[in-house]
Amino acid sequence: MGKALEGVKILDFTHVQSGPTCTQLLAWFGADVIKVERPGEGDITRGQLRDIPDVDSLYFTMLNHNKRSITLDAKNAKGKQVLEALVRHCDVLVENFAPGVLDRMGFSWERIQQLNPRMIVASVKGFGPGPYEDCKVYENVAQCAGGAASTTGFDDGPPLVTGAQIGDSGTGLHLALGIVTALFQRATTGTGQRVLCAMQDGVLNLCRVKLRDQQRLERNGKLTEYPQYPHGAFGEAVPRAGNASGGGQPGWILKCKGWETDPNAYIYFITQAPVWEAICKVIGKEEWITHPDYAKPAQRLPRLKEIFDAIERWTMTKTKFEAMDILNNYDIPCGPILSMKELAYEPSLRETGTVVEVDHPKRGKYLTVGNPIKLSASPSDVKRSPLLGEHTDEILAELGFGSEQIAAMRAEKAV
Repeated sequence: MGKALEGVKILDFTHVQSGPTCTQLLAWFGADVIKVERPGEGDITRGQLRDIPDVDSLYFTMLNHNKRSITLDAKNAKGKQVLEALVRHCDVLVENFAPGVLDRMGFSWERIQQLNPRMIVASVKGFGPGPYEDCKVYENVAQCAGGAASTTGFDDGPPLVTGAQIGDSGTGLHLALGIVTALFQRATTGTGQRVLCAMQDGVLNLCRVKLRDQQRLERNGKLTEYPQYPHGAFGEAVPRAGNASGGGQPGWILKCKGWETDPNAYIYFITQAPVWEAICKVIGKEEWITHPDYAKPAQRLPRLKEIFDAIERWTMTKTKFEAMDILNNYDIPCGPILSMKELAYEPSLRETGTVVEVDHPKRGKYLTVGNPIKLSASPSDVKRSPLLGEHTDEILAELGFGSEQIAAMRAEKAV
């Protein structure tokens, strides 16, 4: 069986992270992704955060696997001719330019429809229609504008952004779903459409439980599973909840053996109601099983700090992995705090293709993430990112340009 998206051609006008995340995912599923880059420069991330001089950065290589690169000056007449040929040739155009850039290039939605009525145009923008739609947005701005920062951190500290790239990569994942959906509908209608993912919208979608809590707070004036209850005051908006789970099962991050010197010697522990009896036995608090202050979930909520303090006294006597082994025997939900180093060298992640070693002609071997979505009949292969303009002549030939035409384009620096 071939790849899931084999035969789908993607015209990739994306750069930095949000758009490349989307197009890389489509490439992993077998789409032919043609990345359009400026001659001599390319995607700005090729040179950002370099760890080896004059070699494509890990920032670029880890976001552009399985793609082909063509260099193209869209301001040049011959370059524009190539771009029009690409629009006719491809199924999807993906871009994350600032608002209005595609129009100024001469490729408005109407013009694209004239060239290729089946074309799907997919865009990442910072904000959707509204007062901020023309604003430039980056990862942390999206986290702040989408509700993540205001609800992350501890109540006595400032808002915090998360290390997970939910603004950029999160929006790219949303956009990929939109593209595949539009392709599916095109099979019936025969025509393309526009797909828009705003980063603010993507972050808010990932923060939906906090929007849930906002409505609960407005109705009841309190959130009983938050650490502010019952000893703190609730304001008008959902507060920062520290390491509370955000769901109906109270959880917290607890110290484990070695925490004094290891910043990741911690475990996440959930006091799930069905295993409350087992928790009490493991930590030596059997009397809590029937005690009227602890026996029922509602009775435990006002006492969560005391409960987690007692559990932590037990976890501090075990390494995070020892605690995991013991707790899993009782089906007590928990998880170790794993560092990037631990994840990079975890054998099971290598075996499943979640972490992959790739060989690059200039950089050598490096680690990257593989496709997090596993298909049984068409597993993903992670191929190295393209060198700048590596496939220019190959793609031009596929579009029907002859060797003399290609030479003329190169002479004019159109490609």
